[in-house]
Amino acid sequence: MISWHNGTVPSHQEEEERADEYQRSECVLGYIPVIYYSILLCVGVPVNILTLVALSRLATRTQKALYVYLLALTGSDILSQLFIIFVGFLLETAVFHRDVPVVLLRSVSALEFAANHASIWATVPLTVDRYVALCHPLLHRQISYPARARRIITIVLTLALASGVPFFWWSDVWRVSSPPNTLDSTLIWVHVTIIYFLPCSVFLVLNSLIILRLRRRQHQQRCQEDSRQQRASAGRLGKTTAMLLAITSVFTVLWAPRTAVVIYHLYVSSVHRDWRVHLAYDLANMLAMLNTAVNFFLYCFVSKPFRGVVRDVLLLKGAPLHPPRSFHHRHVSANTSNSSLSSNAKRSHRDATPLSALSADIIA
Repeated sequence: MISWHNGTVPSHQEEEERADEYQRSECVLGYIPVIYYSILLCVGVPVNILTLVALSRLATRTQKALYVYLLALTGSDILSQLFIIFVGFLLETAVFHRDVPVVLLRSVSALEFAANHASIWATVPLTVDRYVALCHPLLHRQISYPARARRIITIVLTLALASGVPFFWWSDVWRVSSPPNTLDSTLIWVHVTIIYFLPCSVFLVLNSLIILRLRRRQHQQRCQEDSRQQRASAGRLGKTTAMLLAITSVFTVLWAPRTAVVIYHLYVSSVHRDWRVHLAYDLANMLAMLNTAVNFFLYCFVSKPFRGVVRDVLLLKGAPLHPPRSFHHRHVSANTSNSSLSSNAKRSHRDATPLSALSADIIA
């Protein structure tokens, strides 16, 4: 391409922009991110919608707070896929090449960060709920119910959405050539603290306590023989805890590279200048966005009831009108029916005794 020099109107700003174009790092991956995000969006959104339907049926059937937290997590993942992947990466970057009004660009950026924070922090109440269920079971029976879980999720999501407002002034690391200023440094540290350091600290502490409690319980079960019902309840708690540990572990692994690259961009080398940092930032974003589509497969791998509900949804089977009663309710009803039958038998025997005596008197 030949660029004609306009000798009549020399512009120092044009020369700076041209020099900046020469120094800008190129995207080494080419169209690979576009293909990757398109596949992730086409697979992730339907899978999350299927997860949403299955969890809604389980929440209606069981009336457990656990599924309310998982519903909030799935809904936040859908918002992240729509705002970050579809609007941010595909529309703004791939289609319009970020050639959009600045106000629109910054508004979408704030929505992306808000959805991102909501997706991550929806896991924190779930972790706290599992910790209370294992370490303080009596307290968990008193405070864990769907209405309370919905209030907690509403507060968490409202705070997450509000936390995205300051990121209206987030700098475009691909376009801005100047080094990060004080505002950029502050926003970067607030971002990595909200999305990684703070939630990972909560996960590390509570999951460590949960694992220690599970090991102690397994040791106690080896020392003394438990009943079949207690072992079944312990198995259910173990599967739920395994699901929680899988969710938090996958998040920690997938988001660690992006956190490291953002801090490296802040202090060592810029994404705009160094193609290696640009490549690392693209790969880190691709890994981080994978976290929004893997929870469905974790649920299917761990939870048998979830697999059953997903099979019913795919086969277009309707949900049961009345949720099945638990073993405790069936046992109580059986005892009630047995006691009523025995009382009826006693009453019939008592009523029949005078008649037999009367018949004996007549025969005599």
